[in-house]
Amino acid sequence: MGEPGQSPSPGSPHGSPPTLSTLTLLLLLCGHAHSQCKILRCNAEYVSSTLSLRGGGSSGALRGGVSGRGGGVGSGGLCRALRSYALCTRRTARTCRGDLAFHSAVHGIEDLMIQHNCSRQGPTAPPPPRGPALPGAGPGLPAPDPCDYEGRFSRLHGRPPGFLHCASFGDPHVRSFHHHFHTCRVQGAWPLLDNDFLFVQATSSPVASGANATTTRKLTIIFKNMQECIDQKVYQAEVDNLPAAFEDGSINGGDRPGGSSLSIQTANPGSHVEIRAAYIGTTIIIRQTAGQLSFSIKVAEDVARAFSAEQDLQLCVGGCPPSQRLSRSERSRRGAITIDTARQLCKEGLPVEDAYFHSCVFDVLTSGDPNFTVAAQAALEDARAFLPDLEKLHLFPSDAGVRLSPATLLAPLLSGLLVLWLCIQ
Repeated sequence: MGEPGQSPSPGSPHGSPPTLSTLTLLLLLCGHAHSQCKILRCNAEYVSSTLSLRGGGSSGALRGGVSGRGGGVGSGGLCRALRSYALCTRRTARTCRGDLAFHSAVHGIEDLMIQHNCSRQGPTAPPPPRGPALPGAGPGLPAPDPCDYEGRFSRLHGRPPGFLHCASFGDPHVRSFHHHFHTCRVQGAWPLLDNDFLFVQATSSPVASGANATTTRKLTIIFKNMQECIDQKVYQAEVDNLPAAFEDGSINGGDRPGGSSLSIQTANPGSHVEIRAAYIGTTIIIRQTAGQLSFSIKVAEDVARAFSAEQDLQLCVGGCPPSQRLSRSERSRRGAITIDTARQLCKEGLPVEDAYFHSCVFDVLTSGDPNFTVAAQAALEDARAFLPDLEKLHLFPSDAGVRLSPATLLAPLLSGLLVLWLCIQ
């Protein structure tokens, strides 16, 4: 993401008409929107108000690139159009809260305003006259399936979507979206996820009387109502009760046209359940091993980011709060298992001495149960299947707490903008 005063990014070469970014953003955002959400109207007004800036037909200032705050492009028609676009999104924010196109628009506007040195305060564009049909819309061009997230994203963005991975297993150990790896105390009910589309809560109790470590005994997952796709569905699992259906007895998203975009399946009843939510690009795996529940998720980046400031407590987002973290030195040994024996047991299935291996040793020593090795092994295999970048599969004590910057999280979006920009040249 560019900063004021810096040179334009590779996706907006110095001297190129800014409306290339304008049209790219439109293509990214002209997918499905909720019937009450007016984001497509905002998109259309923005494009209509910037059509005159295309192709070098406007002032020389547009061809001169970014000169400084308040100058060059920053004082031109593009900034007025972006301010109007931002104002339109704020007006429709209440009805668009759960809409992916809306959240993508908000992020895209912010990026373009920074890229072109646009101040937040200033004149806005006048209401545009009715313009031509939106690019990509019209007869003969069917709209993307609103309940197929990956297909819709790929069609609109020109690339596959980005994904994030989070897991909770064992005593419990939490691997966050940003590759923190914490062993947590978290007794009672704590949210793993809390966004506009999903709510996941883990309820834990001490692994043994007087122990600091806990294990997850109950998981509650709420798939929130989403227009054409699904009715709200609740899944609840407890130790020794891992159902292959939602609470209402159904195994899909209901009777809506996209109901099949949410489904439950199990290859090993009672110990392994997989829930696929294609409408939000999400897969969840729940396992029971050694008297505890494990949770693993692969989720689309846009979905994971769709939450407000009030929803800031999410273990998958921020990891465990500092007051709830346990160090390896706080483990307590139960039974006759020594640390050498625990290491040997864990080494059989986890030959790399990474965070999963050390979590395994912690669990076996703390619980006195060799079966806890299975939880760490399964978590590693889920990470292998879910992580988009396998170079981050193995985390070690020295890097398991590294936090990715917001710029790193935004990089896949910016790369997609560049790819699509090149495609339409």
